[in-house]
Amino acid sequence: MLAEAMVELGKKRSTIREIFEYGNQRAKVVGRENIFDFSIGNPNVPTPEIVTNTLLDIIAKENPAVLHGYTSAQGADFVREEISVSVNRRFGTNFTKDNFYMTVGAAAAISICFKALTVPGDEFIVFAPFFPEYACFIEKGAGAKCVTVPADTQTFQINFEELEKRLNEHTKGVVINSPNNPSGAVYSEETILRLARLLSEKEAEYGHAIYLISDEPYREIAYDGIEIPYVTKYYKNTFVCYSYSKSLSLPGERIGYIVVPSEMEDWRDAYAAVCGAGRILGYVNAPSLFQRVAAVCAAETSDISVYQKNRDLLYEGLTSYGYTVVKPQGAFYLFPQALEADEKAFCERAKKYDLLLVPGTDFGCPGFLRVSYCVTTAQVERALPLFKKLAGEYGK
Repeated sequence: MLAEAMVELGKKRSTIREIFEYGNQRAKVVGRENIFDFSIGNPNVPTPEIVTNTLLDIIAKENPAVLHGYTSAQGADFVREEISVSVNRRFGTNFTKDNFYMTVGAAAAISICFKALTVPGDEFIVFAPFFPEYACFIEKGAGAKCVTVPADTQTFQINFEELEKRLNEHTKGVVINSPNNPSGAVYSEETILRLARLLSEKEAEYGHAIYLISDEPYREIAYDGIEIPYVTKYYKNTFVCYSYSKSLSLPGERIGYIVVPSEMEDWRDAYAAVCGAGRILGYVNAPSLFQRVAAVCAAETSDISVYQKNRDLLYEGLTSYGYTVVKPQGAFYLFPQALEADEKAFCERAKKYDLLLVPGTDFGCPGFLRVSYCVTTAQVERALPLFKKLAGEYGK
């Protein structure tokens, strides 16, 4: 007998992947250049030249037996040391290599955190709109309960009134994602301070730690000089989950890390739990070659000016056509309201223009839709008249 929950997951791709695959099939009919696929968050900006040069240099100089061999399960010592130095320099922290655990991207990082923390009866809180796989990782992967806080759709900051209703003695952790997928919102320092105060109060009330899991693959993709608070400086029981997928345009290489700060309650046991969860989930070690690349390129970033240009074109275009949109401060997503109550029907109607958009229901936010603008600027420019035609069908 098979695990039915796994069979079900395996038979049904995520909505994002379904739309992406629809686009692949449709491209065979009308040509790839005529598909305006805004479905998937796959960076289109080239990897920085230093990454390519570093990769070639490592391959040329390193002993293959070492290069392609196992590292320590938590990552090579020198890699974690170099990354800790880079993070400390950029964010004013005081980490050592012993605070870092290298992972197979951000998805592995957050999955490991849920597995490391969960005991029967635990709940984790997520804020709508949120990355849909959170629910899968929490419920199917860790066996905990996923509790959703409805969105503040005026700002996409945290809806504190609704959060307070959902915090209880079973709350083990709270997940934040800033810059946010799918809204592009960046949590302000005021928001982080208020969240830290509230969680500290609830820790005292319930008599146990409440962990903050900060999912940060878009940290470097922020616009207009906005500052993104480094959360461990505000709340001690914080795990930072990071990936180089977006900042270095390396999603397929699966390299990231978890920070377990020394200030965390019982931090050595917390770090051991992370190691144990990585072990039981089968992550022997993060990819050896790209650990080395990350050590050299930790502070580098792809050219995000392309994303900012795309954001500005889409935001200005869509708002002028009658769409309601909160302007993104980071990441590479726009999250407008659909022009009818049923956003799934709206996204289906968009397909007649070969505009591929993702309904907001999967993100916990019905009535909205995600537009992923990590595409060429030419695609954005060619798509804008189609968004205008679509709006015209609704009298806009």
